[in-house]
Parts: sequence; C-alpha cells; structure tokens
Amino acid sequence: MSNPTNEVMIEIKNLKKAFGDHVVLKDISLQVNKGSVVAMIGPSGSGKSTLLRCINLLTVPEQGSIRVGAQDFTFGSKASKPLKDRELAKFRTNTGMVFQHFNLFPHMTALENVMEGMLTVLRKPRAEARAYALELLQKVGLSDRADIYPQRLSGGQKQRVAIARALAMRPSVMLFDEATSALDPELVGEVLNVIRSLAADGMTMILVTHEIAFAREVADQVIFMRDGVVVEAGPPSQVIDNPQQAATQSFLTRFNG
Repeated sequence: MSNPTNEVMIEIKNLKKAFGDHVVLKDISLQVNKGSVVAMIGPSGSGKSTLLRCINLLTVPEQGSIRVGAQDFTFGSKASKPLKDRELAKFRTNTGMVFQHFNLFPHMTALENVMEGMLTVLRKPRAEARAYALELLQKVGLSDRADIYPQRLSGGQKQRVAIARALAMRPSVMLFDEATSALDPELVGEVLNVIRSLAADGMTMILVTHEIAFAREVADQVIFMRDGVVVEAGPPSQVIDNPQQAATQSFLTRFNG
C-alpha cells in the first residue's frame, strides 16, 4: 500500500542500550526508507519499544548513532553535544509517536487535544490550528466528535484522537508502539484503518505490533527481534510467510497457535 523511495529517512547504526546490568538493545543497525512501513514483531521484552523510544530520544542510548531526516545523533565516546529541551522538543515534533495508552488531556475536548501542540509548541495562530485540527479529525473519522471530552470516547476513538494529535505536528516519521494493544478487539480495526490510510499517503512509519496479519498486509519490511537483537528482517513474504530463523519460526508458530 505504501510507495517507498530510495531515500533513507531513518538510519540506526550499532545502537546499544542497557538499564543497569540488563542490556536491552545489542548492536542494532537498520535503515528505513522514506515512505516505507516497517513492522517490528517479537516477544515481549525483546527491545522493540525501547528501540522506538530511542529513535524519538525519549530514551538515550549508551552507544551508536541515530539519524532521522537531516538530524543525526551520536552516543557514547563520540557523543553529540547534548540537546537543550527546546531542541529536543523540535526534534520530537518531526517524529510523531503514538503509545499503547492514549495520554489525552482529560479536561480538553478532542479538538482541543489536537490543537494543543500546534498552539504551545509550533505557536500557530488559533484559527489556523483549529482549521487543521478539524481537518485531521475528519481524516481519522472523528469530525463528529470534535467537541467531546475523552471520558465520553471509546478506546478506539481516543487512540484515533492521539494519532491526529501526533499528525498535527506535521512529522516526517510516525512511530506506533503497540497502538492497538490496549483496545477491545472490536475497536482494533478502526485504528488499523487509519494506519492503512497513512501508509497510502506515503507516511514513513515504524510499527511495533502483535497484529501479524496486519503487518503482513501493510508493511514493506518486517523486523523480528528477540533478546535485544534483530534476528531476521525482510519483506513480509519472507519473515512472516517463510521465516529462515528457528527463533522466528517458533514465535510465529506460537502466535498463530
């Protein structure tokens, strides 16, 4: 569904991350082309979510380098100069992230939640922010819920508002960390439909997901991680349908079982 280019949008080299004595990421290297959709699969605790948080600099690696678009960062003995809070905020506007839990502001309507970042971070005029927020709510199928507060929205609707809020910053990359795992099964499809539309629009995306059928459908590349390493990577027809590594085979067998 996506239309990737040959331009590398995300480049990760020799990335390492540990929490105390527990090494979570062990020498991770990967590339994501502009416009492509990468699905990361694997057992819980394999490092997938930590890798996403490193890409967005919510978690700082001990070693390696990360480049997103024109911005690159090196960690370890050759570390880049630490970013100030304002620089970090600017970087994160370019790498939108959607979490398992929606983290909407409960005292703001759906529309106000989507507008907030445009007003406080991007300093957009209120009329401009409102117009674009309404456009995004329509894109995620919630134009009729603009004036509703989060407590009156379903889980799927909250997650779609969260996606619209991330898109409001006009990011070049979207990161989804198990965006459907906290939803009731009947609500998963409405969020996946939004992700499908973003793929069709050419948004560069990395998805951490347990939705294997969805990964097969929407991803250009699937990465299987276990114990902090990339075990296998390639197109869905290889990694999901014809895995070469025993660990990948075992995971998918258990999952499908």
